[in-house]
Amino acid sequence: MATKNQTSSSHGSCESDCKEIHDSWGRLNHIVQALASKNQLERLQIRETYMEIYGEDLISHLQMAQITSQSQSYESGLSPKMSAALSMWMLGPHERDAVVARDALDQQSDINYKSLVEIFVGRKSSHVLLIKQAYQTRFRRQLDQDIVNIEPPHSFQRILVALAASHYAHQADVSQHIAKCDARRLYQTGEGRSGAIDETVVLEVLSKRSIPQLKLTFSCYKRIYGHDYTKSLKNENYGEFEDALKTVVKCIYNPPKHYAKTLYASIKGTTTDKGALLRVMVNRAEVDMDEIQKVFKKKYGVELSDAIFENIPSGDYRDFLISIATKTATDIS
Repeated sequence: MATKNQTSSSHGSCESDCKEIHDSWGRLNHIVQALASKNQLERLQIRETYMEIYGEDLISHLQMAQITSQSQSYESGLSPKMSAALSMWMLGPHERDAVVARDALDQQSDINYKSLVEIFVGRKSSHVLLIKQAYQTRFRRQLDQDIVNIEPPHSFQRILVALAASHYAHQADVSQHIAKCDARRLYQTGEGRSGAIDETVVLEVLSKRSIPQLKLTFSCYKRIYGHDYTKSLKNENYGEFEDALKTVVKCIYNPPKHYAKTLYASIKGTTTDKGALLRVMVNRAEVDMDEIQKVFKKKYGVELSDAIFENIPSGDYRDFLISIATKTATDIS
């Protein structure tokens, strides 16, 4: 009986949220904080209930508001950035990643490889499969094929193809023995010999091992050779492939550190990855934002929410980002 009452209460609250959104369409900025406080399940319920009641997809409505706001009429009462942020926030995780992947590939000559790496490295194989399905449904295209067809070819492209394959061809359990063997292979075909790194061996390892297995391999590398694998990639004679590989390895080996550095660079405006701040805040909010915030504070001596407050112009967009950071901090306290 208690469960039934709780479900009924939750549904009633969801209907109330939908009514408030619908009735406040010209001044949505006043409920941004309320939406920012919703968890993934609650946001999904709001989207489904809104469709049931009003026959409209809330995401599509928000995206139309974004287009309208860009023409300066601000129909929803939201800034263009805030409309985009709410659209991304209200999407389900695999659908959101599909949109991020398409946006990254749409850059043509300036493809955002970093955001693609974060998808293939930061998601479980089951999630990656759902991303590909969402990508195909939404854009009528194959994500793997779009990556293969990137022109001109790039080192990141070859690594991404290998990472995509890794989600099909690996054992479920991690192995210390395999990790040690792979670490030795990476050493012998990298810093353990003169000349360029053997890309074939690296790509083979990346394509045949799961992300947890690769993480263990890089841990074994450090234990055996006394330094991170990325340190071996800093040879002055190395080029594009090694630079790309460094980014991938850092994202695999220490995700919180990778994301903390990405956030800091974005907040300070020292990166060309313009969408990084929103992407990381939204995508990692219910994954590992607590760890990211701890690393951020330790590395930069300031709370993430304070850094956002001090460096992002005042407005609903800044308030939204701070709400996500504060919500995460509250959830883990």
